Amino acid sequence: MSRAMLDYTKMVLQKVSFDIKLFHKELKKAVERLLPYELEELKRWLLQFLEDKPELKPSLIYLNV
Repeated sequence: MSRAMLDYTKMVLQKVSFDIKLFHKELKKAVERLLPYELEELKRWLLQFLEDKPELKPSLIYLNV
C-alpha cells in the first residue's frame, strides 16, 4: 500500500504544480504521511521534476534538501 501512496503523491504534485501555494501545501502533507524511505525516493523524484520549474524549487526546504 505504501507504494500506492508515493505514486499518488507524485501524481497530485504534478497536477498542482501550476500553483505554488497549493504545491507547498501538498508537499507538506506528503512529508507528514510518507515513510522515511519513501521520502528519500520523493526527494530524488522532485529534484528531477523541478529541473524546469525554478519557481517551485523553494519548496525543497520541506524535504531538507
